[in-house]
Parts: sequence; structure tokens; C-alpha cells
Amino acid sequence: MVADFFEHMSVDYSNNRSKPEAIFQGQTYRITVLSERLLRLEYHPNGIFFDDLTEQVINRNFSVPEFEVSQDDKFLEIKTKYFHLQYVKEKPFQGTKFAPDANLKVTLLNTDRVWYFGHPEARNFGTTAMSLDDNSRKFNLAKGLYSVDGFVSLDDSTSLVLMPDGYLMANQVGRVDTYLFVYRRDFGLCLKDYFTLTGYPALIPRYALGIWWNRNEIYHFQDTKDLLSNFNRNKIPLSILLLGEFWHLKDKNNLALYKTGFTFNRNLFPDPSYFTNYMHERGIHVGLNIDPHEGIMPHEDAYDVIAKNYGLSDRQTIPFNVFDKFVLINYFNQLITPLVQKGIDFFWIDYYSSKDPYSLRTLSYYHFQDFRKYKDKRGLVMCRNGGVCAHRYPILFSGETTVSWDTLKILPYFNSLASNKGISWWSHDIGGYKDGVEDAELYARYVQLGCFSPIFRFASKGGHYYKREPWRWDVKTLTIVRDYCTLRHRLIPYLYGEAYKYHKTGMPLIQPLYYLNPVIYDEVEYRNEYYFGTELFVAPITVKKDLVMNRAITRIFLPEGTWYDFKTGKKFPGNKRYVVFYKDEDYPVFAHKGSIIPLADLEENINVTTPPKSMEIHVFPGESNTYYLYEDDGASSLYEDGYYIMTTIDYNYLQNNYTLIIRPVEGKSGIIPTLRDYRIRFRNTREADDVKVYLDKDLISAESYVEDEDFIVVVKDVRTTSQLTINCKGKDIEIDAVRILNEDIDSIISDLQIETRLKEEIAEIIYSDLDVKKKRIQIKKLKGKGLEPIFIRMFMKLLELFSEL
Repeated sequence: MVADFFEHMSVDYSNNRSKPEAIFQGQTYRITVLSERLLRLEYHPNGIFFDDLTEQVINRNFSVPEFEVSQDDKFLEIKTKYFHLQYVKEKPFQGTKFAPDANLKVTLLNTDRVWYFGHPEARNFGTTAMSLDDNSRKFNLAKGLYSVDGFVSLDDSTSLVLMPDGYLMANQVGRVDTYLFVYRRDFGLCLKDYFTLTGYPALIPRYALGIWWNRNEIYHFQDTKDLLSNFNRNKIPLSILLLGEFWHLKDKNNLALYKTGFTFNRNLFPDPSYFTNYMHERGIHVGLNIDPHEGIMPHEDAYDVIAKNYGLSDRQTIPFNVFDKFVLINYFNQLITPLVQKGIDFFWIDYYSSKDPYSLRTLSYYHFQDFRKYKDKRGLVMCRNGGVCAHRYPILFSGETTVSWDTLKILPYFNSLASNKGISWWSHDIGGYKDGVEDAELYARYVQLGCFSPIFRFASKGGHYYKREPWRWDVKTLTIVRDYCTLRHRLIPYLYGEAYKYHKTGMPLIQPLYYLNPVIYDEVEYRNEYYFGTELFVAPITVKKDLVMNRAITRIFLPEGTWYDFKTGKKFPGNKRYVVFYKDEDYPVFAHKGSIIPLADLEENINVTTPPKSMEIHVFPGESNTYYLYEDDGASSLYEDGYYIMTTIDYNYLQNNYTLIIRPVEGKSGIIPTLRDYRIRFRNTREADDVKVYLDKDLISAESYVEDEDFIVVVKDVRTTSQLTINCKGKDIEIDAVRILNEDIDSIISDLQIETRLKEEIAEIIYSDLDVKKKRIQIKKLKGKGLEPIFIRMFMKLLELFSEL
């Protein structure tokens, strides 16, 4: 019975040890050169060394790198192009208080940096710890991999042992087992070594990239139907319904009791299978909140079977112990598997104990591994960060956050810090979970950030006055929220392609600005900015707008290169700081020159997240580029058997002659729609004089037209196994739509509620050649002509901002 249960969790132990030629061993030490940048350092006074895998380290079989070794009876020296290790043989790695590097030290070549055992590693930028519960200003940091020192150590001495059958058990103690990454500035290669050692990130299901609904409310089946109907009626897409703790049986007299539960409350959901089928038919996936810490109680449907397995007859609660194999067998076979058979797609492991991260990690591990027995369901869990290899349990829950601008302000930085440990899939409460004030502007800014976040999950605690439903707000807010929710679902082809890159290469979806611009780390105003995949860059708005100006005043720094506002197409030269003014409906998202961004045209059922029948591809001018569009069924594990398709989108740019080629290059047919409609939107581009479209080698007809500042080519019913080629020629095709500050000012003046005659005089002053001091004087004089003090103060503020540029 035990063997059968763990069969699908088994781990391949046959070829996981380090190569003998990379190992240097004495009576008390063992040092392994895993790569040019990675060392394993082991010490045990009795010469006991460890070859089992752990919850953290699941592969040590690296290719032997190039290195030089020099040793005698007393000393060992190892050199690669990254480091120089020096060790006094058989000595403990820890030096004395006065000479910490006496026994073992590692020098970073071509730097002045030296690592020794016990080094404080104070220049480590840190990474995200367990959660943000009740924390809107500060949060604890754990040690990440990114350091300006160019090195970081990873302790594996106390990790749980991963047995060949997939079971996790306590580790032996009293040994030293440290991995040292010595990468200088090659952080990307550090991540590669880290993922080779610990396992690459999982590929999350495609539907997880859509809109989630998660409200800890008592829902009846009819309530969920009404909720879905409201989303559909308001044309807002939805892909996941995540039920909180009230889906299962509770104490009728005290609903706060029984946080633990595994049996649907039939008064709420009379037929759970019918409920999940109803949702699936409408494109909605269903997740359940699970917290087993209270044990298995007598009111559970499966209790009698489990009690019989235990030999119990007194109706006592059966304790839950994640480290007991017999408990695990009954837990999954009798409680979890029946829920999956009823159509549940994934579980939210709401087990929270900062004092017991081992149980949290182990429970998350087993839940994720349990999905391996299903070919038609891809593994997915949501849980808090257990601190060890959190990238393997794909979606992390940041806890019950407070509704506030302070919370919103830390979320982008929190996401960026996660990348320092190779983590991408953080899920935050969009709108905030509890307390605070329900404010339309704050809600809209939460939604906009959610659109450009790893996971977009509407969430709140129960309570009538928490307004997460977009249709409960005013028309303007509803419109803004609808637009960004729609954009989020349209972005899924792009996001899924980036998710695949993360899965295969370890490149995080979000990368902080300071990776390529380290000096920016100390400039707090720009710390929240981040790269969103390979093609987009985001500078989140996390402060209230100026009420008089009716704009959010945003200071942004754009990296080297040429950038375009994703919405307007305005061009921004890079490596510069800007002050930009954003209306409620606008958001600072930029695409670099040559960017290719595939978007879905939403189907009649807007909730569907499968590969679309129709796509719009945005192509920005200025540089040639290739985008790899990855697609599979998005829900099963069949992609592991080759059931996927990779399509390249090649943009060959010349100023007056550019070509776009879409062609499948890898995978199997039948995965995506046989025929697909393409709308190619060449951004900031005039109408071409000559447009030729080929399907394979055949010249075909296509529609083309100009819309706003974009040139659009539409080709319908394209065989997705064929090559589509679009060639455009003409003179001065690219529109040089550089962002001009005067346009921002003119828009602000135009919207102000002041007399039109005063607007003319204000514009004349602002746009004049006078210095800022004289402009201030002239603006103040307009008080005599009726300009109210509130507007005078606003223009003083504007002029102060201009003086900073």
C-alpha cells in the first residue's frame, strides 16, 4: 500500500552523484567543483559525507568544468576562471575569531572580494520571506542569490532528506554542507547553476495567468452562478474561482470553528461534481482552500474508512502529521483524490506556521507531487513561502494584506526581490484583503498593477462593504477595470510564452531594474520598476494623484535604448529620467524598440484561456527581433511528451522595408487551432506603399489599413502549420512620435475647471522663454484676474517639477 502510493512520487537516484574527477576528499572534508561558479563544501569530524538528495538539492550530476588543482599533504588550491579556493586540509572550515579566513577562503578572481566560511554576506540584496500578512510598510527579507559581492552561500545541512520513493524525512545533524555560488556579475549564470542544482521551475497551467476570484465568503452554488453571470454581463473575463474556508462542513453554531475540512457542505453545493462541470463548461477552473492542521474529524464523509484503517472506534479526531506515511496515504487516497475526481483543479494550501516551515514545505511538496498521477491535470498549488526552493511549488500566497496605498507601494518591490531567489509566481490580494478604506482610485491602481503582475487574483475577506466586484463601482472605475482585466486575458499568449522561458531557462518573469542598472537600487523612486518578460517594462503607480491636476505625477527612469509607451506609442529615449503625468485610465508600461507582443483576441466565451483562434501581434519599430511563441493545451502534462508547438515571429527591420515572418519550428500539429486569424499591428508606422503577403510560397490577398498611429495588416484563415510572410515597403514609414512635455502640460491645462481666457494666458507664460522664477511671478499675478489660489499652487508645483528635468 505504501509502495503503491509513493510510486508516482519516486525520484531517480540512479545518476545524481557528482563526477568523481570533480571531488577532492580527505578524512574530514569533501570539496566538489560543480561548475566554474559553484562549489560544494562538506566537513564532518568523523568523515561522514552525504550523497542522498534533499528537499533543496535534487541534482549534483554536473558536467565536470575546467579547473586547475594544486595540492600536497597540507594544502589544497583549486582555480577556475571565476574563483581561487585555498584550504588547509583537515581543518574545520570555520576560522578563528581573529583570522576568519585562515582555514578556507575563496577569492573572486579579478576583484578584491574574498569569501570565507561564516562570511556575513552583508551586500546581499535579499529576497522575499514567508508572507506579507498584516504588513503594509515593512516585511522581513531572507537571503537571496543576488549580491553585489558576486558570491552567496546556500546551506543544505539541515534540509529534509528526499528518499528514492519520494518521501521526505528528517536529516542527520552535526555536519557542514554548504554550496557556494561565486559568479561575480554573471547573475544569470548563477541562476542557471541554482536551477540545475535544485530543479527548474514548474510550467504553470495556462488558466492560472487569467483573472482569479477569491473572496472568503459563504457561497451557495447559486451565488457562484450569479457571480459568473455578473462577470459575463459586464464583459469582464474570469478564469479561476477559488473558494475559501466555507466550502466544507463547519460547526453550525460557530462558523469560526473547523478551519480544517474535506467534505463539501451539501447545503451549499448539493452536487459538487455538477458544480465543477458547470464551471468548466464556461471556462472556469476551481480551486479549494485546504488546511489540515486540525486533523480528520468524525463529520467527514471519509472518516469511517480512515478510522477503520487506523483501527479506531471511539469517533476521536485523527491527528494530522505530514511526516507519517500512513497519515499521508489516508489523507490523499481518502480525502484529496475524491475532491480531484469531483473536478477540483488545484488546492490552496492555507497552512501557516512560521515556527514550522518544514511541515509547510512538506505538505506543499506532496500536494504538488500528487498531481503527477494525473495525465490530464497539470500540478498546481498555492501556498505560503516555505523558504526552500519555493520556485518548485509554483504559486506563492503573500497572505492577508491590508487595503492601503502603503501595501500597494511595496508589492512591485516585493515581486522584484523574489527574482533574487529565482521566484516568479507570487500572488497578492488585488484590491487588498482586509481593513483600510475602499477607494476607487486605489482599487483601479491595484487592478492595473495586477494586469502586469505574475498572478492576478481579486481577493478580500467576507463582508458586504469590501468592493472587489468591478460592477459595484462608478462607471468610470468599472470601465478602467474592465479594460485592464480584458488586457490581462489578451496578454496570456505573451505571458505563457514567458512562463515557458522561465520553466526551461530559469529566466524570471519579473526582473528588477537594478539587474542591469545596479546604481538605481539606491534611488528609492525607481526601485519599483521592473522588466515584465523580455518585451515590456513597467513603472508602477503606487501614489495618489494630485486632485487639482487630476493626474498621478510619476517619476520614471527608462533604461538604455529606445522605448515606446505601450498604449500611446509615444517614443522615449532611454537612459533618462522623466516626470510623467498619468490620468486614472493610463499606466506606465513601455515596450523597447523591436518588441513583439502577441495578444489574444477574446473568444465569444471571454473566460477561455486556451490558444486563441484569432491573435493581434504588436510590433514596435526600430530594431529586428525574434519572439518565440510557445503553446500547448495549457492544462495537462502532455507537453512533457512533446505535445506542444513553438512558433517563431521574426521581425526583420529596415527603415523603409520591413518583413514579419510567422512560422512553426518545433512540436506537433493539432495542439493549436488549425486555422488562425492574424491582425498584425505595426506600431508608430505609416501606411506602406507596397504590401505583399505570402502563405508559404503563394502570394495571397490581405486587408490593410491605418488606425491611430499604427499600420495594420489582417490575414484570415492562416494554416498554423504554414509560414506567413508579410513584407512592407515605403518611404519614411516610421512615425517619430517622440513624447513632448508640452503635450502633457496642454492636456492638464485643457482639463482644468477655469475660465478659457485664463488658460490662454497660462499657456503663454508656461511655454515662454522666461526662466522659472519669472514664470512663477507671472502666474501669481493672475490672481488679480481671477485665478484661484488652488490653481496657482498647482502651477507652482508644476514649475518646480520642470526645474528638476
